[in-house]
Amino acid sequence: MYKKFFSGLIALIVLSMLVVACAPQTTATPEATQPPAAETAAPQVTEEPTMPATEQPTEAPQEPIKIGFFSPTTGFAAADGTSALQSAQLAVKIINENGGVLGRQLELVFYDDAAKPDQASAIARKLIEQDKVVAAVSGSYSGATRAAAPIFQEAGIPMLSAYAIHPDITKTGNMIYRIGTLANVEGRVGAELVGKVMNLKKVAILTVDNDFGISLTDGFKQHAAELGLEIVLEEKYPLGETEFRPIIGKIKSSGAEVVYATGYYNEAANLVTQMKDEGLNIPIIGQEGYDSPKFIELAGPAAEGVIITTDLNRDSDRPMTRTFLEQYKATYGEDADMVGASAFDAVMVLAYAIKTAGSTDPMAIVNAIANLKDFEDVATGPFWNFTADREVVRPVSSQIVKDGAFHLYHEFDDIKLVTP
Repeated sequence: MYKKFFSGLIALIVLSMLVVACAPQTTATPEATQPPAAETAAPQVTEEPTMPATEQPTEAPQEPIKIGFFSPTTGFAAADGTSALQSAQLAVKIINENGGVLGRQLELVFYDDAAKPDQASAIARKLIEQDKVVAAVSGSYSGATRAAAPIFQEAGIPMLSAYAIHPDITKTGNMIYRIGTLANVEGRVGAELVGKVMNLKKVAILTVDNDFGISLTDGFKQHAAELGLEIVLEEKYPLGETEFRPIIGKIKSSGAEVVYATGYYNEAANLVTQMKDEGLNIPIIGQEGYDSPKFIELAGPAAEGVIITTDLNRDSDRPMTRTFLEQYKATYGEDADMVGASAFDAVMVLAYAIKTAGSTDPMAIVNAIANLKDFEDVATGPFWNFTADREVVRPVSSQIVKDGAFHLYHEFDDIKLVTP
C-alpha cells in the first residue's frame, strides 16, 4: 500500500516539474542573464511579449472633480431650489457626456439648505472639510449665500453665487463671484424699463422686506431719480404676505401709472390676482423672483401682461440657451426658469475656468474667471466679462407673460446701463 502511495507521489512530482518547465516565465529575468547597462538604453520594443487583449494593463480611472452645491429643496423656496439643483445637474451631465474637464468627470456634491443661513454655513464647512470640493456654487437666496460666502473665502475655495443678488455677497473677498445680475443693476434696468421703454412717470413701489427686495428697490430708486420718475407711494410687506388689498387701496388713490413690486412667485401671484380682483389695471413690473412657472401656474389669467426683469430670454436663438431650455424640458418635464439657468451657467463657468487653468488650483480657477471674455457657453449670456469686483457684465432681459408663457419684451444691452 505504501509503495503504491509513494509511487503515485513521485509520479505527481515529476509531472509538476514538467509543467513548470514548460510554462511561460512571468517573473523578472535573473540578474546573470540581463544585458549590460549600456545595452538597455534602447530597448527593443518589437521583442517585447504581447499580452492577450484581456490581460492588457489599464490605467486606474482618475478621481472626479468635485463641485459643491447647495440650494433650498425644502421649505418656502423649494421650487427655486429644486430648479437650481436640477439645472446644475443638467450642466454636469452635458459636460461629462462631452468628455468632462481635463480628462476627468465632474461630480456635483449637493445639500439642501432650506434657504436658512445657519444651514448654509454648516453645509459650506462640510463641503470644504469633508467633501474636499475644489469650488462651490450657491443655488440659494441672498441670506443663505451671504452666510456661506465668508467660509469659502477663509478656506480659499472659489464660490459662485448663481442668482442671489445682494451686493455684499461679492464684497466678501477675491474668491467670491456672481453669475446673476447684481441687484442694483437689475433695479436700475427696472427704472429704465418704466421711464424710457414704457414712458411712464408715476410709480408705486412695493418692497418685500428682505435683502432681495430692499436691494432691488435701492437700485430702482437711484435710477428713477436720474430719470425724473415720481414715486407716488412706497410700501414694504413681510416675506410670505398673502393679503395685499389694503396696499392695493393705497395704490388706487395714489394716482400711480405703474407698480414696481419686488417679491417671489408666491407673493407675486397673490398680488397680481388681487389687483385684478380689485379692478386695478395698471402695468406691474416684477423681477427675477417672479421668473418661475409656478408664478404663472398660481396667478393663472391674472399673470397675463405682467412684465419682469430677468437674466433669461426664452426667445433667444443662442445655441446654449436653446440647448438648456430644450434639454431641461425633455429631462424634467417642465419649463426652465431664470434661477435654474443661472445655476446651469455657474457650473459651465467653473468647468471653463478649470479647463482654462489646466488645474484645480483655487487661485488658477479664480484667475481664469477674472479673465473670461465674451463667453457664450451659458444659457443667460453672453457674459462679456467680470468686473474687478467680481460682478458679471452681460445683457439683461425683460419678459412679458403672454398666452401663459414668458416672452421677450425688451433687451437691455447698453454697456453703461448693465455694468455694475
